[in-house]
Amino acid sequence: MSQSNTVVELIDLHKTYDADAVAVNAVDGVSLKISQGEFTAIVGPSGCGKTTLLNMIGGLDQPTSGQVVVSGEVINDLSENALIDFRLKHIGFVFQAYNLLPVLTAEENTSFIMQLQGIPKAERSKRAKELLSAVGLEGREGDKPSALSGGQQQRVAVARALASRPTFVIADEPTANLDSHSTSNLLDIMAELNAKENITFLFATHDQRVIDKARRVITLEDGKVINDETRS
Repeated sequence: MSQSNTVVELIDLHKTYDADAVAVNAVDGVSLKISQGEFTAIVGPSGCGKTTLLNMIGGLDQPTSGQVVVSGEVINDLSENALIDFRLKHIGFVFQAYNLLPVLTAEENTSFIMQLQGIPKAERSKRAKELLSAVGLEGREGDKPSALSGGQQQRVAVARALASRPTFVIADEPTANLDSHSTSNLLDIMAELNAKENITFLFATHDQRVIDKARRVITLEDGKVINDETRS
């Protein structure tokens, strides 16, 4: 794997919590690289460290020791303000709970990150419409989340995650609240965006349908990587 196309590198990453005076190693010495254009699932039983690992990669949580390197930058060395700015420019997030702003339309939710980036309104609107069309929501730009199904809301969340043209997208259990039809649609959309635009996706998931779509599956157990399989 050449260094040039590595978008995320984890170097001996540890996260230890003090639970009732007992040290719990949520992430225990993880080292790995994620390359541009990967469609990767991090899997394992509940409590194995998937979400903790994803949160550190996304700069939402700090490691106890080790390094998280994104696009050549050690993000756990950044100040809080610099980290906020870095996330804004480099990392797209799709959460289990959608996290859409209820008072905003689909287009406004999609545009929100671009507004924070200072992108002009006309450009924001154009890209938001293109993204909503790409995720199958053409004609629903003016709808607020309450008028959309769970699957449609999660598609807005995917459009929002892509709006900033991030280095990669983190998706934490993105299908957990979706029925099988919505899950299938969402995965097809993300796989197509990955294939056509070389967008890097990194999932934490229990969902076998996500695992089946992934081209790389990293298995965690007790905070350690116990298997790392790349499929053809």
